[in-house]
Amino acid sequence: MIRFHIFGIPVTVHPFFWLTLVLIGGMGVDTRDGMIFILFFLAAGFVSILVHELGHALMAVKFGARTEIVLQAFGGYAAYSGVRMTRKQSAIITGAGPLLQMILGGVCVWLLNVVPAMPDNAVTFFTLIAVISFFWAILNLLPVLPLDGGRLVEAALGPSRVRLTLTISIATAVTIGLLGWMVFQTILLPIFMGYFAWLSYQELKNRRW
Repeated sequence: MIRFHIFGIPVTVHPFFWLTLVLIGGMGVDTRDGMIFILFFLAAGFVSILVHELGHALMAVKFGARTEIVLQAFGGYAAYSGVRMTRKQSAIITGAGPLLQMILGGVCVWLLNVVPAMPDNAVTFFTLIAVISFFWAILNLLPVLPLDGGRLVEAALGPSRVRLTLTISIATAVTIGLLGWMVFQTILLPIFMGYFAWLSYQELKNRRW
């Protein structure tokens, strides 16, 4: 387990965070060049996802909250406490993560286009950051709990429409999981989406309505 601070915010990185990245970036890799690619993928994934969570955490700090970042399996989260947020503030905090991550991806694309004779390793690194940043941000904006898109729907619909929020989450997760299997022939996306659908279903079943 790795612990450090960035901008005064404590960060904890669990071992399963690295394992998840290896599973995503290392499918079918069995050569020396492939192993090097995985190392670049790990570094790029770490930077991109950390920036995503920093977007949440820095905005929460701006609203006066105490916050920490945890990177774990399935990505990570920024937890905050000490302040009761309005629905608008919660939505702003939620949206800040994917927004900052997409800005990071855009900066990497810009660098790849303006820096002449960039070394091959640098090209690989910045390309991976850009790809991961855009993919992760778009994935997180799906209306699936506990992803950012699900949280945005939750903030928009409010506490009186939690049943609708959970229903949207389940339906979207199942649909995306099936499409991921049929289009990309990968088991990881269906596993992630299936897990999220199960979490929403459990919440829907166990709530007292």
